[in-house]
Amino acid sequence: MKKEEEAMAQEKRLKERMGKIKHKIMVMSGKGGVGKTTVAVNLALTLAAKGYEVGIMDADIHGPNVPKMLGIEDERPDVSEEGITPVFVPPRVKVMSLAFLLESKDTPVVWRGPLKMGVIKQFLTDVIWGDLDCLIADLPPGTGDEPLSVAQLVPGIDGAIVVTTPQDVALLDSRKSVTFAKKLGMPVIGIIENMSGFKCPKCGETIDLFKIGGGERAAMDMGVPFLGRIPIEVNIVLSGDSGIPFVLEHESEAAKSFKTIVDNIEYIMKGE
Repeated sequence: MKKEEEAMAQEKRLKERMGKIKHKIMVMSGKGGVGKTTVAVNLALTLAAKGYEVGIMDADIHGPNVPKMLGIEDERPDVSEEGITPVFVPPRVKVMSLAFLLESKDTPVVWRGPLKMGVIKQFLTDVIWGDLDCLIADLPPGTGDEPLSVAQLVPGIDGAIVVTTPQDVALLDSRKSVTFAKKLGMPVIGIIENMSGFKCPKCGETIDLFKIGGGERAAMDMGVPFLGRIPIEVNIVLSGDSGIPFVLEHESEAAKSFKTIVDNIEYIMKGE
């Protein structure tokens, strides 16, 4: 009986926490190495710069890199009887990640499915997110435990944003992510094509390192919106390593792309 009461209390707390959040979005990818976390972090900061209150839930249990990209690796969330207070990043971003709770940066997470689902549930029920305009869940690659847990646990989830690169091998997996969302009855907000062309800083010529346009074609084939493409820029890599989000430091084609993508997400979310 006690377990049933605890489960009911947890479910009530989950609904209360999520009820204060207007929009819940999953950022996912079919495969690793496509820049999904970079996209998630910079989307969050772009939304915050427009005046939105944003939360980032780092649900990549085995590779929680959000704190590194925000320069907050050494921060720790406050824990009280009321719950866990996420780490705050100016101007309006709250962050929760398993990275904050590990003994060191080199500590691996060697967990099976049930443990991973448990910590994701704790992030949703015990973290004091407060009133948010948007909660972004940064997920690990693929369609395994973590994406399934978030999709099933979050009430009223708005949908998934799928990040891909233009080459065929990435597109194959991104299409699986779209199918995954559709099978769960979850809307696909759209596809973002990352690493889409590289403009030489010396001669100005654009080089299609990983091809270009594949994400847009995949979106068209799958019948989902195409949110935009982000070019490769050296400063994106440097910003990720330095812990200063790219969109806060640079006014370039990539930064403009993030702003256009956020405009498209706003347009879709408002149902216009």
